[in-house]
Amino acid sequence: MSSSVSAMKEDLLKRLRSHEATIGIIGLGYVGLPLALVFVEKGFKVLGFDVDPKKIDALTKGECYIKHIDAPRVKAASTSGRFSSTTDFKRLSEPDAVLICVPTPLTPQREPDMTYVASTARAIKERVRKGQLVILESTTYPGTTDELVKDIIEESGLKCGEDFFLAFSPEREDPGNPNFNTATIPKVVGGVDQNSGDLAQTLYEQGIAKVVRVSSARVAEAAKLSENIFRAINIALVNELKIVYDRMGIDVWEVLDAAATKPFGFMRFNPGPGWGGHCIPLDPFYLSWKARETGAAPKFIELAGEVNVEMPKYVIHKLQLALNDRKKAINGSKILVLGLAYKKDIDDPRESPAFEIVEHLLHLGADVSYHDPHVPVAPRMRSWPGLPPMESKPLTKEILEQSEAVVLVTDHSIVDYEFVARHAKLIVDTRGIYRDPRANVVKA
Repeated sequence: MSSSVSAMKEDLLKRLRSHEATIGIIGLGYVGLPLALVFVEKGFKVLGFDVDPKKIDALTKGECYIKHIDAPRVKAASTSGRFSSTTDFKRLSEPDAVLICVPTPLTPQREPDMTYVASTARAIKERVRKGQLVILESTTYPGTTDELVKDIIEESGLKCGEDFFLAFSPEREDPGNPNFNTATIPKVVGGVDQNSGDLAQTLYEQGIAKVVRVSSARVAEAAKLSENIFRAINIALVNELKIVYDRMGIDVWEVLDAAATKPFGFMRFNPGPGWGGHCIPLDPFYLSWKARETGAAPKFIELAGEVNVEMPKYVIHKLQLALNDRKKAINGSKILVLGLAYKKDIDDPRESPAFEIVEHLLHLGADVSYHDPHVPVAPRMRSWPGLPPMESKPLTKEILEQSEAVVLVTDHSIVDYEFVARHAKLIVDTRGIYRDPRANVVKA
């Protein structure tokens, strides 16, 4: 290691350990905002970047736009003098460390869409300076950091490992989980080189309870994919069991309740209407795409993806059969979708199967409305840009009685399900809310 690199490293290490460094965070959503709050609360100066001026306006006023984050934390950060945010990416030269927390969606062909990562790397390239540390947190395929991001930033003329440092540390957010938060979830860190890894590890050690260092950025990228593919495969398994047991006249929820009593060798996963959230519906396709580059064929992973992708159609099929038994058709029927968020008790609708279910219902001619106390207005989604504007309807006796069916997609705790059962003509239950047989409930 040259003396100049050593000096840059030592200077940044000193600034990180003393909390004198400025942390830049690109993307102030479900990942970036909680991370920003952690570093502000540890005494760092944080400069947040986002392309959405509404978020910047809210943060400047001390307002929180993510429901599961405590609003007083945002207010305290905004008045601390240590947190500011901007849409001006020309200021990217100011932070000592820049953390990238932008979306990594799929294309319509279910291939990695690296548009946001690439455009962010290009913005950094325009302002990168010697001694800066750049860390990618967005979930992605192995090689993104040391190939795509590194190559783009090096177009500046600066060299990774000599002039700037680069690492990967995957986000592990679980919105709404009361037992774990950004500061307490162990942080995996891998550098493109040894110095980058050392610096990234030191940065996160200042705010995260436990940092898990791995040998490279690629190992860290693969670890994140493995975590979510594990969940995706097990969700696919119980979804497939649900279909099989349904045809056998067996209640999958009763089966799972019984199996879960085994104190070893069984880990419970619950079936549902599909998969949701930013990571689990995407990661199997990210790895299978990258694996094909090596000539590998991850058939098991791809099969899990196929099973989960088909679940919204299975829900629609069960609805069609139930309505048919009542001499009704989906076409022209009023259908109330209960829950729009991808999981219970949060306001996060990213990749929620509810959107696909709504799209199928509209395509079949249904008059669709929804109720979700956590999502008052259905946002425009990248995955479903063509859906019409919709607002949450109140869950009243009149609306329930006027609907031909209620499709229970998200099992929010705040909903009175006994009230729904008393007044709904038909309920298609995808979450196992109604365990005892009811004449107006069909499990899907």
